[in-house]
Amino acid sequence: MRTLLRFLKPYWLQTLGVLAALALNLAGVLLVPTILANMINVGVSARDFDYILGQGLFMLAAAFVSGAGAFACNYFCADLASKVGRDIRNAVYDASLAFSGADFEQFGTGSMITRTLGDVTVIQQAITMTIQMMLPVPFAAVIGIVLASSIDPQMGLLLAGVIAVVGVIAVATVRRAAPIFQKLQGFIDRMNVRLRETITGVRVIRAFGKEESERDHLDRTFSDFAENAIHVNWLFATLDCSAFFIMNMAEVMIIWLGGNRVGVHAMEIASISACVEYAMLILFFIMMAQICALTLPRALVCLERCREVIDHEPSIADGALTKLAERDQDARPAAGESGSVKPASDVVAHFSNASFRFPDADEDTLHHLNFLCRRGTTTAIIGSTGSGKSTIAKLILRFHDVSDGHVSVCGTDVRDLTQHALRDRVSYVPQKAWLFSGTIADNLRYGKPDATDEELWHALDVAQSGFVRELPDGLESRVAQGGTNFSGGQRQRLSIARALVKPADLYIFDDSFSALDFKTDAALRRALAREVGHAAVLIIAQRINTIIGADQIIVLKDGCIEGLGTHAELLRSCAVYQDIARSQLKPEEIEQSLRADASKGGE
Repeated sequence: MRTLLRFLKPYWLQTLGVLAALALNLAGVLLVPTILANMINVGVSARDFDYILGQGLFMLAAAFVSGAGAFACNYFCADLASKVGRDIRNAVYDASLAFSGADFEQFGTGSMITRTLGDVTVIQQAITMTIQMMLPVPFAAVIGIVLASSIDPQMGLLLAGVIAVVGVIAVATVRRAAPIFQKLQGFIDRMNVRLRETITGVRVIRAFGKEESERDHLDRTFSDFAENAIHVNWLFATLDCSAFFIMNMAEVMIIWLGGNRVGVHAMEIASISACVEYAMLILFFIMMAQICALTLPRALVCLERCREVIDHEPSIADGALTKLAERDQDARPAAGESGSVKPASDVVAHFSNASFRFPDADEDTLHHLNFLCRRGTTTAIIGSTGSGKSTIAKLILRFHDVSDGHVSVCGTDVRDLTQHALRDRVSYVPQKAWLFSGTIADNLRYGKPDATDEELWHALDVAQSGFVRELPDGLESRVAQGGTNFSGGQRQRLSIARALVKPADLYIFDDSFSALDFKTDAALRRALAREVGHAAVLIIAQRINTIIGADQIIVLKDGCIEGLGTHAELLRSCAVYQDIARSQLKPEEIEQSLRADASKGGE
């Protein structure tokens, strides 16, 4: 509840207004039976038409006030719920942006989608239903008991006792239902994950003829949810029947007790109808509250799930430094300028005895890495699948923190920097080329919002993305979510162009050339050498042809550096690199590389 109060606090004035309108509505509704009783007891008995007319006008005014209160309550309640829902959704989203890879994996993609969308919607609906259906119950109960007590104290005690019994049954039912709702939200997470997996993998499912198997998996997931949902509905059906039975018995007792009280002249006969009206109105509000009670335990669970995300302390916290030394803007060639500028060679990234272990792992993924990425040079990393190549890039970007040792960028440990200051100096092309829905220009300006069209075209030319010039709308061509309206090679080239638009000290290409043919790959690497000669370049690759001209190549095996040197040096000294070369290159190509290096050394 503290989480909800935190989000209601900015709207405390509107909340008070909603409660005041609710009280006004209920006071008008419950005042009508009292006025009617007075009309019968006084006006009809004395045949006083003026009194009846006056009370009728008073009743009309009460009905008008009640209607105005109901309208104001419903309008401002809906507005309040939408504002709180918006703020909770934004808070969950903002909190998730600060998560490291490990933090995000702790919750899971399916669960984060459910918490951001479904859970917040349930909370928003629960706020509306609670104000409109549940809060009237205590208001109506208090006002009804007070008015009944003003007629006869025994009638007030009878109503109070009946309401207390119904309240105890309702609380017990909600307490039993809460753990089941916790399970239901878990089942929704599983359903979300299963459906998302099935939709994204539909082509593979069809290719292997596994439609029936996947349908069975989905049926089992949905059946678990259905069984628990039925159990909850049985609980609330029991509550509904019990409350309805008790309140109807209360009406019988009011008529029976009222007849006795009239017989001893303790109350007048028309007051019995007023007390029955109070009981019926309270019964109506209780029945409405039970509809809301179906969602309230679930909303509490959803609120707790959102609180877990909002209050989760990210495993990677910002350092104290908000700024590195100023980047040398003159070191980068202007758009369209040929040749490269070679500033003084200095260290951009430095791994010093760095090791890394995932939180749930039994052993290190990376072991005691030591290497430098210097400005004006290209460093390449190659190794088998699972050797830890992409993890190195994530350590530089600080998606994860090293378990031991240090990773430095521009002479500063990455843990001493804010994440914004760190990533402002790095331009990254991920292993999976991802484009956002919008236009090509929107995607290219992601790292530099004020980039000119000339800069965008220059980056596209360097990235060998000439196909954009052939599109009817050019830079304004539409991009589908994920870039699915482009081929794999086109997505990679657009991702590379996006990285080149952003000025950086370090450019990381994480297996970003895998979908390119050899000719485009070679042309792209030649253009890159001229374009980013002012910065350090880190290339992670599977193909030797992509990194053959790198200034230094790091060979990884099981998270350890097995070799470090140029292509020719590793062909002579590193067995792991030799195995990779023999699997990808022809023997004559290997011999040619060795001869070229030998002749270069002789000179």
